[in-house]
Order: sequence, then C-alpha cells, then structure tokens
Amino acid sequence: MKLDYHMHFEYGSYDEEWVEGFFRAAEERGIDEIGISEHSHTFPEFEPLYYEDLVLDDSFIGQFQKKWLKKNKFKYTLDDYFAFMEKLRRKHRVKTGIEVCNFRNQSKVRDILKDYDFDYVIGSVHFLRGWAYDSSEIKAEWERHGLEEIYGWYVEEVESLCEAGLYDVLGHPFNIRLFKFLPDFDVTPYLERVAKAMAKAHMAVDVNTGTYYRYPIREISPYPDFMRMAVKYGLPIITSSDAHKPEDCGRHIADAVSYAKGFGYEKALRFEHRQAIPVLLG
Repeated sequence: MKLDYHMHFEYGSYDEEWVEGFFRAAEERGIDEIGISEHSHTFPEFEPLYYEDLVLDDSFIGQFQKKWLKKNKFKYTLDDYFAFMEKLRRKHRVKTGIEVCNFRNQSKVRDILKDYDFDYVIGSVHFLRGWAYDSSEIKAEWERHGLEEIYGWYVEEVESLCEAGLYDVLGHPFNIRLFKFLPDFDVTPYLERVAKAMAKAHMAVDVNTGTYYRYPIREISPYPDFMRMAVKYGLPIITSSDAHKPEDCGRHIADAVSYAKGFGYEKALRFEHRQAIPVLLG
C-alpha cells in the first residue's frame, strides 16, 4: 500500500470543496489511504500550552512568534475537527490523526487527547528552548547557537516526547538539518539516543518528504544515517508528504517508498483507532 499519513488543512478551511483537492491529488499519485494530522495549533484546546512554552518577549524571535500565534491559529475546536472528518469519511477512505508539538506539560496534552478517538498521534519537535527553529523568518537565530548544543536540545525534546507515552509516531526525525546547517562532529550518540527512546516507546519513524520539497536541504527526513539506526533498533515506519496544500498530497511518496526499501524496509504501518497494522510498503 502507498500511504500518506502526515498532512494539514491549515492553509484552507474546513470546506469540503477545498479539501477535495487532497483526495484528487492522492488518487492521481496512486495513494491508497491518507491520514490528516492537523497541527495542535489549529485547536484552542492547546492554545495555553503555546503561550507557556514559546519565547514571546521583545527579542527578535519573540516578536515574530507573537505574530505567528495570531495568524491563522486556534480556529477550530477538536469537536469541529472530528465532525468534519466524519463528513469526509462518508465519501473517502481517510484517517483522523493529529500532530502535537513538544510541549513541556505532557500531562495537559494527555488530558486533551484522552477524550478523542484518534487513529494515530504524531509527536513532533517544533521548538527548541521556545524557538521555532524551522521558521525561515527567524533563521538567523541558528547563528547564535553551536550545532552540538542544538543537537543536544533536539534529542532531549525527543526523549521527553517518548517518555510521555502518548505518541505513535515521531514526526520528521532530525529535520534540524532543514536549513543545511550540517554537523562536523560525530552525531552517532545523538542518533542512538533517539532510536533507543523511540524503541522503548514503540514509536514509528515518519519518513517525510516535506523536507525534500519545502526546505533547502532537499532530502527526505530522516536522513540516511538515522534510517540505518532505525533499522538497527527495529523501528517501524510511516510514509508522508507533510502536505499543507491540496496539490502536495502524496508528493514524492513513491520516492519515500523507494528510499525506505533501500534500507531494507518491506512494510509500513497504517493505523486504526491507535492500533498499528503492518502492510506491504508501496
């Protein structure tokens, strides 16, 4: 099966005509099943957590992030989301997921998630010490930190997500390469820590093409060194496009399948009511 389990409606709205484009693109690219994984910043239930965790002072990044939180965020409740997905399921084969940021207060995240019947939950590191490191508008912040420090922060955040026991998938692992700040030191200990934590938490790897077509690095995440580590630790995978627009649904999924097979993967996971089901890859 060809699966695409990581995508978002945030650039549009909960309008059936607009989201139909995702399903058309999936059909054109031979995708057998898609899953929507709305960002947690879509939902007002998560709003307090962003204001607790992000740098929101008068600094360069603080000013940007205050504006970011006011733009197209927190516009639908989780109940709105599930009602809309129910409409879509009347016509399409589609799963209901969510992508949750690496909040410090995982107990609060647990409280939010427990009342909803998600098919799967992705946990993703989007912030390092309150800094949205993947935002090109504040890319200059990278120059203020050593890469070893950044790698250390990233791994600590992944370990925290894994320890929470709330997540089925780690989103776009090691996408901290996205702006081509590449280490000149041995990253093996960092890769191993992440793989060990994921194995203990029974989490899958998100083989994500978004870093290939949306960022300067132009590579599928995770990059080959971590894919080899994932194989070593027996980590399962999903495949995803990280589409934010209808036309990107399924984008480069065939490449993701070939990429994963190159490391010996023969199966991927599909999900149903938080149950992982291995299926033949591609």
